[in-house]
Amino acid sequence: ARIKLSRRRQQVKYEEFCLITPAELECDALCKEKTLHRVLRNVNSQLLVVRPDLNLAAFEDVTDLEMQSGKGMHFSIHCYKTNTSFAGMPVAFSVQVEDKSYYMCCEREGGEMIIRFKEGEVPKEIPDKSNIIFFKKTFTSCCSKAFKFEYSMEQGMFLAFEEKGCLRKLILKKLSKDEVDETMKISL
Repeated sequence: ARIKLSRRRQQVKYEEFCLITPAELECDALCKEKTLHRVLRNVNSQLLVVRPDLNLAAFEDVTDLEMQSGKGMHFSIHCYKTNTSFAGMPVAFSVQVEDKSYYMCCEREGGEMIIRFKEGEVPKEIPDKSNIIFFKKTFTSCCSKAFKFEYSMEQGMFLAFEEKGCLRKLILKKLSKDEVDETMKISL
């Protein structure tokens, strides 16, 4: 009986030692979990095409032949682990054009937020706040295959398109809480 009691004490000590709450292990950085490869479509079924040489990203009608070449339209959506999912899944976007990789980011220019694609790779770990992170959310509760992407640094600002002549340029757009705006609807 004495040996059993001693083993039981060792087991209890081992269990006490191994009890670690998840909060103690969490880090402040976002860590890359997986990468999806997709084209991004707007409500008009146009594809998002990035043209770094023109510093432009716009939704365009694309032929099958153009889609096969894939220049600037096949995106990598980098999904990150997070401790809080209420805001949506944190994601970053990158795209390959020719032999170079570009990542999407937001910058303030002349008092407004603009979207840029900069040459480089998306990091595996990102600080809690970053100008390359967007929160992926379902577009509406009845539309589970379409999404909207909220900019992580400014609540209520979403990826959208703006029509300028025949161009549907990718922009950041402010949205009030209960509003539904079709220009923000993106299908993967």
